[in-house]
Amino acid sequence: MDKETRKSMLLIAFGVSLFAALMNLTRVITAVGKCIELIFPVIVGLILAFILNVPMKKFESLFRRLKEKNGKMKKIPVLKLSLFATILCIVALVYLVYTMFVPGLVSSVRSVTTIFMDNVPKWLAWLRTNGIDTAWISKQIASWDLNKVIAEITGSAGNVMNSIVTATTSAFSIAVNGLMGFVIAIYVLLSKESLVRQCKKMIYAHLKKNIADKICYVSKMVNDTYSKFFSGQCMEAVILGGLMFLSFTIFGLPYANLIAVLTAVLSFIPYIGAFVSCFIGALLILMVNPWKAVLSVIVYQVVQFVENQFIYPRVVGGSVGLAPLWTLSAALVGGNMFGVMGMIFAIPITAVLYVLIKDDANRRLERKKIDL
Repeated sequence: MDKETRKSMLLIAFGVSLFAALMNLTRVITAVGKCIELIFPVIVGLILAFILNVPMKKFESLFRRLKEKNGKMKKIPVLKLSLFATILCIVALVYLVYTMFVPGLVSSVRSVTTIFMDNVPKWLAWLRTNGIDTAWISKQIASWDLNKVIAEITGSAGNVMNSIVTATTSAFSIAVNGLMGFVIAIYVLLSKESLVRQCKKMIYAHLKKNIADKICYVSKMVNDTYSKFFSGQCMEAVILGGLMFLSFTIFGLPYANLIAVLTAVLSFIPYIGAFVSCFIGALLILMVNPWKAVLSVIVYQVVQFVENQFIYPRVVGGSVGLAPLWTLSAALVGGNMFGVMGMIFAIPITAVLYVLIKDDANRRLERKKIDL
C-alpha cells in the first residue's frame, strides 16, 4: 500500500468514526465522562504537580547553588528537600493568612455590630432633622433583640455542623480523589526528571523529528510561561496587599490589616478582585465613620489605579512577555468568556499564542526575504 492510499484510508476511517460519534453523541459523552471519572485522581495530581512545581524550582535552584558552594552538602537529596520546603512554605502561608484574616474578620463583625447599634439614635435624629418620619424605623429597631439573634445563631451551629458532616460524608469519594491526587503529585514531582526523559523518548520514537521538536518546544514554552505568570501573580499579591496596608495606615483608616489581606487574596482575580475588596472595606469602614469610608474608596482607587497602570502590567505582563495592552485585553476577554477562571488563565494562554504567532510570522518573513 503506497503512501497516498494509506492517507486516503486514514481519512476515510476518521470520517466514519466522526460520523458514528456524532450519531451517538450522548453515549460518547457518557463514555468520556466515565473515563474522566476513572482517571480523575491522576488529573488532579498532574494539576497539583504543575502548580507546586513553580515554587519547587526556585528551591531546587537555591539548594543546587548551596550544594556547589558547600562540599559537605553534595549528598543532600535536592528534589526531596525542595518538595518538603515547598509544602512547608505553603502550609505556613495558609496559616499566616488564616491567623491574620479570621481574627480580624471576627473582631470587625463585632465592632461593626456594636458601632451600628450605638449610632442608630444619631442617624435617626439626623433623619428627623431633615423632615423624614422615623417612627417605623424606630419600631423595627426596637423589636430587634440582638442577644436573641446571637443565641439563635449559636444554637443553630449544631444543625449547621450536622449539615456539614452529612455533606462531607456524601462527598467522601471526592476527598479520597483529592488525597490520591496529592499523593500522585508528590510522586510526579519526585520523579519528574525521569518522567520528562521517558516522555521525550516516546515522542521522538513515534513521531518525526521536526514534529517532536515542535511539541517539545511548545511544551517547554507553556511550562515556562505559566511558571513566570504564577510567580508574577504571587509577587503582585504581596505588592498590592502591602501598598493597601501602608496607604490605609498613613491615612489612619481602620481595618488596614484585614483589607490588605483580603486585597492580596482577591488579587489573584485580575483587575476585578481588588474592586470587590474595596467594596467590602468601604462597607466595614462606613459603620465606623462615613467620611472615612469615602476617603477609603478614594485612597483604594488611587492605589488601584497606580497598581493597574504601572505595576500589574509590568510585574505580571512582563513576566510572561506581554505588553500592557495585551495583558489587559486578555484578562477582559477571558473574564467575559469564562468568568474568574478565564481571567486567571487567559494571560498565560495569550502569551503562548503570541509567541507562536510571532515565530510563525518571522519564519514567513524570512522565507519571503522581508526585513521589518
